[in-house]
Amino acid sequence: MKIITTHKSADFDAFASTVAASILYEDFEIVFPNTMNPNVKAFYSIHKDLFDGTKPQHLTFDEINEITIVDTGSWRRLDPVLKKLEKCNDIKVNIWDHHHKGDVESDFERREYVGATVSLFIEEFIKKDIKISSIQATLFLLGLYEDTGNLTFSSTTVMDAKAAAYLLENGADLSVLSNFLRPLYGEKQKEILFDMLQDEGEILETGGYRVGIHTKEIEGHIGNLAVVVDMYREIMNVDAAFGIFIDIEQEKTFVIGRSHTDEINIGVIMRSIGGGGHPGAGSALLGGVSYEEIKKRIKFFLEENSFVSVKVSDLMSYPVLSVDVKTKMKEVKNILIEKGCTGLPVVDENVLVGVISRRDFKKVKKDKQMDAPVKAFMSSKPISISPDKTPMEAAKIMVKYDIGRLPVVNEDEIIGIVSRSDTMRYFYDLLPD
Repeated sequence: MKIITTHKSADFDAFASTVAASILYEDFEIVFPNTMNPNVKAFYSIHKDLFDGTKPQHLTFDEINEITIVDTGSWRRLDPVLKKLEKCNDIKVNIWDHHHKGDVESDFERREYVGATVSLFIEEFIKKDIKISSIQATLFLLGLYEDTGNLTFSSTTVMDAKAAAYLLENGADLSVLSNFLRPLYGEKQKEILFDMLQDEGEILETGGYRVGIHTKEIEGHIGNLAVVVDMYREIMNVDAAFGIFIDIEQEKTFVIGRSHTDEINIGVIMRSIGGGGHPGAGSALLGGVSYEEIKKRIKFFLEENSFVSVKVSDLMSYPVLSVDVKTKMKEVKNILIEKGCTGLPVVDENVLVGVISRRDFKKVKKDKQMDAPVKAFMSSKPISISPDKTPMEAAKIMVKYDIGRLPVVNEDEIIGIVSRSDTMRYFYDLLPD
């Protein structure tokens, strides 16, 4: 058995490098650490079906004969479960890293002091003319940008810059990066953000989305307020946020909006109050208008307009292939393989009672258990969604419950199923015309 792994509390460079290594080492299995940074964990939860891997506790250690370690060369930085491999002298070790050498003795080592480990893999892809998908390119650029500060850190090299260009040429989506990478901000911005979080402002619920509106007095010019609003939106866990900054001395009001979803078009809202922008960001500089009036206009526009243009019913697959609760596991396995799907709803007299996925087959430990009914291994109490909900609501439910698909139910009847891949195609603008 051959495995690829990285350090615990994996950041985006570690996660991206692990996936990149699996492209070069095709017969290796990815072993993700049990701990990941929160933003990486959120990304993985949404993309789990694309970047599949296992956890250290699921390994049979006696079968491991080769390991590729990325973004570290130290045993103590690996998941504690993997530390037992340190004493195995008959395992071949490969290392890809951009840090100083650690205590892992390797048979093969690619170490260069570049800005990000993933850049080493991108250089190999370029040399060998290896093709990657746009989603892979996006992940790799996440790793590269996070470790190089968007190519601004002093550790950034020419290799990193060339890698970034290659990834952009291969379809890396910068709008996705902005959702997962946190921008830098200074002391003044931190103070304003802290004050805004002390008084959370007003949270509106509209069209299935949460929108935060906050009013704050400022003195003189303060740059990068857009970063403050974006951080406020992120920390408050709202889909869109508006900051109304009042400069009493200059008798001006600066309005900044940021949106995490195309359905709340900031540019349209800002133009309605005399500013401008695009769907995700916009601003307005206003004089002679009270902040109360500005806030009233924004709230009116939000409450009186429906922003939901695409619904779950537009994304779902139908008719739904399901299995009866008495179906044997071996039959379910054959159906999953034959149909090429990752999971199926389980019904009892047309009533949804569970969901069975490929991951549930890891619970099967003995051959005879394949003759057991699916109800013995299915995930019971299934989470479902109604057809009029938004893709964002579907994605949030899947992230919250760590599930890969949602049965779409209308009046107790399953009318479709929506998967991570369905929502991902929507968020990556891959919906068919």
